[in-house]
Amino acid sequence: MMLDMQKRLNNLFYATLSLPSTAMGFALCIQISALSWILSTRFNLEIHEIGIVWAAGPLAGIFGQVIIGLISDDAWFWGGRRRPFILIGGTLAALMVFLLPRIDVVGKLLGIDDMVIVAVIIALTLDLSINISFNPTRSIIADLTPEGEARTRGYTWMQTVSGFFGVMAYVIGATMGNDVLISVGAGIVFVFSVVPMFFIKEERELVKKNDTAAATKADWGQLWRIYIAHGFAWLGVQSMFVYTYGFIQQQLVPAGLETKAADAMSGQIIAYAFAVLNTVGFLLPALVLAPLARRIGRVHTQAGCIAIMAVGYFLIATMARTPMMLYALMAVVGIGWSAMVSLPFAIMSDKVDKSRMGFFMGVFNLSVVLPQLMSTGVGFVLKKVPDQSTLYIICGTSLTISAALWCLVKDEAPATQAAMPARAH
Repeated sequence: MMLDMQKRLNNLFYATLSLPSTAMGFALCIQISALSWILSTRFNLEIHEIGIVWAAGPLAGIFGQVIIGLISDDAWFWGGRRRPFILIGGTLAALMVFLLPRIDVVGKLLGIDDMVIVAVIIALTLDLSINISFNPTRSIIADLTPEGEARTRGYTWMQTVSGFFGVMAYVIGATMGNDVLISVGAGIVFVFSVVPMFFIKEERELVKKNDTAAATKADWGQLWRIYIAHGFAWLGVQSMFVYTYGFIQQQLVPAGLETKAADAMSGQIIAYAFAVLNTVGFLLPALVLAPLARRIGRVHTQAGCIAIMAVGYFLIATMARTPMMLYALMAVVGIGWSAMVSLPFAIMSDKVDKSRMGFFMGVFNLSVVLPQLMSTGVGFVLKKVPDQSTLYIICGTSLTISAALWCLVKDEAPATQAAMPARAH
């Protein structure tokens, strides 16, 4: 059954192939939902200190994804090229997720009293673990699917499955609390990383030496345009993830509310807001974006969705003064999010040397992690301004630039290829 599933590229195969990436996405959802809130409410870190802690992730990504991608292109052990890194990274990420709310315990064990230093150590270790496997979880989709619509389908399935569980993460956090979310999440990260690797068989050779048609060259001119456009989008999105809690505490939590109640309310609003974002994010790729991309092209679809996201940010800055209004506008922002986490992978993977997919996935990730690192500076800006709505002005401006830059990318239909032969255990 599994052999037939992988050869035919059916829905069960795509869903199974999506689970490792879903595991890493779930770990990131836990960070987004809980990390800033935990650091602020439990350990009393200031907004710029929280930005410093978040900077650990991009630093890990700069080295982790590029190096692991480069190594995994040529590595082969434990029955796979990407498989070993998914297994190792997933196991370590599950352990680090479990330690997130236990920063003080880790500090005591290490003999470090400064919570900022301990938090950076935990965040850096978690992100290194995630980055060990994040690149391979995406590269394996490109490895085992042919160019064009089949590969786009692979990445839309990735976002659909990952997005569904991302919504689950935020709902669990909002209804049961972040401690329950972290406990459940550690198990999900581990199971989704390990189990699928026993049902997916990788090809020993990515590009057959006698297949000159497969030996493609990277289109660096187009790749640089993609990287820069995607980078501006991520600058806006990462800033939202890290600093939205400050906007919520200032604009949506009633003044005079007892501290514990205010902390609980802000945590719940954050969780529901990102649940709405991810609901739109996982529903649209397969249901709307894939059919739309076939009609008007992937790049036009991407640019349009990013432009809508920018509008959503500007509206949050000026209109979101109740939780319900924030949730409604997060649905608008989710349109751009649904495109960001699905279409760029398919667009980029058609313009690179297929024999070095892991390396190019790692380089592509620099267009994510470098802007994430730059978002640390947004925290220092927000510290100096009285109105935290400034956050969404910055986000909207960044997304507007991204939408304009995406219009400079060419969207050539890739040559039709026969399905890559694949086997399963």
